[in-house]
Amino acid sequence: MVELRLGPLLRYTGGSSATVWVETSRPCTTEVRCADGARGGARTFQIAGHHYALVEVTGLTPGTSTAYEVLLDGAPVWPPPDSPFPPSEIRPAGEDGPVRVAFGSCRWAAPPADGHDPVGPDALDTLAVRLAADPQAERPDVLLLLGDQVYADETSPATRRWLAARRDPEEAPGSQVADYEEYTRLYYESWLDPEVRWLLSTVPTCMIFDDHDIVDDWNTSAAWVADMRDTPWWRERILSGLMSYWVHQHLGNLTPAELAADPLYAAVRETPDGTDALRAFACRADAEPSTVRWSYRRDFGRVRVLMVDSRAARVLAEDERAMLDPGEEEWLRTQALDAPGTCDHLLIGTSLPWLLPYLMHYAEGWASALCRGERGPRAARFGERLRRAADMEHWAAFPESFAAFASLVAEAGSGPGAPATVCVLSGDVHHAYAAEPSWPQGPGPDARVVQLTCSPVHNSVPRTMKLGFRLGWSRLVRRLGRRLGGHGVVPRSPIDWRRTGGPWFGNQLMTLTLRGRDARLRLEQARARRGGARLVTVEEVRLTEDPEA
Repeated sequence: MVELRLGPLLRYTGGSSATVWVETSRPCTTEVRCADGARGGARTFQIAGHHYALVEVTGLTPGTSTAYEVLLDGAPVWPPPDSPFPPSEIRPAGEDGPVRVAFGSCRWAAPPADGHDPVGPDALDTLAVRLAADPQAERPDVLLLLGDQVYADETSPATRRWLAARRDPEEAPGSQVADYEEYTRLYYESWLDPEVRWLLSTVPTCMIFDDHDIVDDWNTSAAWVADMRDTPWWRERILSGLMSYWVHQHLGNLTPAELAADPLYAAVRETPDGTDALRAFACRADAEPSTVRWSYRRDFGRVRVLMVDSRAARVLAEDERAMLDPGEEEWLRTQALDAPGTCDHLLIGTSLPWLLPYLMHYAEGWASALCRGERGPRAARFGERLRRAADMEHWAAFPESFAAFASLVAEAGSGPGAPATVCVLSGDVHHAYAAEPSWPQGPGPDARVVQLTCSPVHNSVPRTMKLGFRLGWSRLVRRLGRRLGGHGVVPRSPIDWRRTGGPWFGNQLMTLTLRGRDARLRLEQARARRGGARLVTVEEVRLTEDPEA
């Protein structure tokens, strides 16, 4: 009998349709049937011996919840008969109600319920428990996962034991994952967690990768890429990482119309085994990143979400370094400026923060200038070593891209059709904060512009990191950073910025509640309590006010 191995994951929701992703134990027909009569079906496709389906559900009513079940070859497999959770539901956002966008990044898989959790309660687990216990609790309309959904280079003790039973852990890459099959183990470990499995079945998700989905500091520099390509295990790792990301994360980011027009999606479904087609795509994505687009757009009423690839789309040649290649930059510009007056809130998701603590910003710009050769070859070699050792590869390490992004944000937020807010949503740096830019050289945008950074969902935050981030926001460090930037001949930033919230440390999620032009932000942390962990509100602020909301 065919079994449900992973999922279901509720991915796209919009208008009267939705998509639901599953992995099954063998080829089959997958069906999703809703209590209100909406339904959809699809045959599985095969990748590397695994079987997947992405089912488009049609006939939904926007703004209305409906429970659903999953059937494989006609037999119901979800929800499980002994499930302690409420039925999974699909609820496309309506036009009139608020849009709630929860977001965060960096999630180590939580250990089993009876195991010790060295990094504290998981924010996603805790959100699931709250939603399951209280049907009236505010439910996100979408959950944005901003990178490091899996850690290919930092595996759990259980996964290390599994790897050791499969191959010699003394041979590279050791306790890191090596191929597609080992990547599937990471997704099982992360998404079969009972609370997270139910949560992902009933809250729509949008995802984008960051470095640990492949390896720490992925695409830091051209020299880094050259060194990795000389590493024997790297080619299989990068191809498997991109293939597994396409299957488990990227496909569900796409709308039904985008899926229907995607030639690779058609190819893997039309052949008994789509592995070769997907592997060829991954080879091209690695060799010619500008030919592949991982970024995408989603609209929730008058809320526009742009999820930006700030990892694979980089230009790394030192004389033309850019966070986004020209095609990607033009795509972002086109989407951000599209149809003025139709968007009340513009949310730009980039795994890496645009506005950093001052110390990090100026140090990264300085190291980038050294690597360009501003202080000679010896300093350039030192700059490269420093860049890799200190993870200096955020927007600040690409000064021209930083300035171009500031210009785009100002343009998108200006004029009679400007949105009320432009929010840059990020993770990566294992703490949460809010920061706001200003434009000292001229009038700033009409919209309120905010960098909102929320990380981790479930990971460690060493004390030294906490101290460094606190110091990094200080005025003294800002003055020192500017002097450091002067030594490296760093171009002067077109904007200033200040921290307006945080830093906050812990396993946490941020939620934006957007109604009309009104915007409210809430930060919640997972805290251990007698009787079980729960989410605790740490900060709640109004970003903009709409008198009519």
